[in-house]
Amino acid sequence: MRLAFLGLALVSLPLYAQIYTHVDAEGNRVFSGRPLHEHSQPVALPPINRLPPALPVEAQPRPAAPSEYSQAQTYQIVRILHPAADATYRDGAGDLSVLASSEPALHPGHAYQLLLDGQPLGSAASQPRFQLHNLDRGSHRLAVEIVDAIGTSLIRSAEQTVHIHRPSLAQKRRVRPCQRDDYGRRLECPMRDKPVEKRDIPYVPFF
Repeated sequence: MRLAFLGLALVSLPLYAQIYTHVDAEGNRVFSGRPLHEHSQPVALPPINRLPPALPVEAQPRPAAPSEYSQAQTYQIVRILHPAADATYRDGAGDLSVLASSEPALHPGHAYQLLLDGQPLGSAASQPRFQLHNLDRGSHRLAVEIVDAIGTSLIRSAEQTVHIHRPSLAQKRRVRPCQRDDYGRRLECPMRDKPVEKRDIPYVPFF
């Protein structure tokens, strides 16, 4: 009880006030902030613990997410509009147009990249249109991806197959036979196939 009363007295008095104590006529110890009795004695107080002021904690800035990453998240889809998946095209020169689209449209600094059979073909472009020339006969896999300024792929379309039919050289020769002036000028008429001209050697009698 006395300890509790002492604690209460310590809390209720000013921080640096001197505390006095004495025992009253009923035998109770009394604490006060000034001498109330001729037998009042000052109470020896322990030193006050002093803590240095807390330094303000600077808020560490949160690393900003790379702008390319945040922009990449806004692409919903990229798709090939032309040619149609699994379509067959007959072209003697092996030419093919590819058209793609993305949602939303291309961000500044980004570009479309065409992939043919899994490999980038040509340079990335700001327009989703590509023109292919002299494709080999057979099936090819097409895809389009969006790349950032350093060429990192951000999103890629699903692959789709296209089939290219081109007449063989033999078929071309059958359709349009090689003439004398065609050799060396038409692919299906190489110089090695040019017939050797026969020259008439005049008869010279021996004497």
